[in-house]
Amino acid sequence: MKTEFKAKFLQQLNKKRQDKGFTLIELLVVIIIIGILSAIALPAFLNQANKAKQSEGKQYISSINKGQQAYYAENTQFGTDVTVLGLGLKTATTNYSYAVTGASATADATARPTNPAALKGYAGGVGLVDAGEAKTTQSVLCETSSVGDPAISAYSASSVDCGTGMVLVTK
Repeated sequence: MKTEFKAKFLQQLNKKRQDKGFTLIELLVVIIIIGILSAIALPAFLNQANKAKQSEGKQYISSINKGQQAYYAENTQFGTDVTVLGLGLKTATTNYSYAVTGASATADATARPTNPAALKGYAGGVGLVDAGEAKTTQSVLCETSSVGDPAISAYSASSVDCGTGMVLVTK
C-alpha cells in the first residue's frame, strides 16, 4: 500500500510541474492585446514628433516678430532680413527655412517647412496700427490650417491679421 501511495503522490507532483507553462491561446491573446495597443499608440507618438518640430517654427517666428518690433523702435523702419535684426537665428534649419520681408509700415516673416507634406507652415507679421493719436506696432503669429506652406499676413490701418488659409496662434 505504501508503494501505491508513493506512486500516486509522485504522479500528482509530476502533473503540477507540467501545468506551470502558458497555453498557446494565452500567448496569442497577449500578442493580440499588445498589437491593438501599439496600433493605437503609434500614430499618437508620430504626431507628437511633428508637434515638437512645429514648435521650432512658432518660436522662431515669434522671436522674429519681437526683433522686428525692437528694430522698428530703434530705426523707425522694419528689417528686411533675419540677419539685420541681430537675433542670431539661422535662416534655415532641418525643419524650416525662414524669410523676412520688410516695408515702411509692415514686415512679414515666414517659416516654410522643408517637408510640407508633414509639417504646418507659420507666418508672422508686424505692422503699424492706429492707437488713438499715435501709431504703435502690433504683431501676429499664424499657422496654416493644414500641412503646407504659409500665406503672408493681412494688414489694415487698425489691425494685423492672418492671411488666407491661416489660423491665429497669438496676437
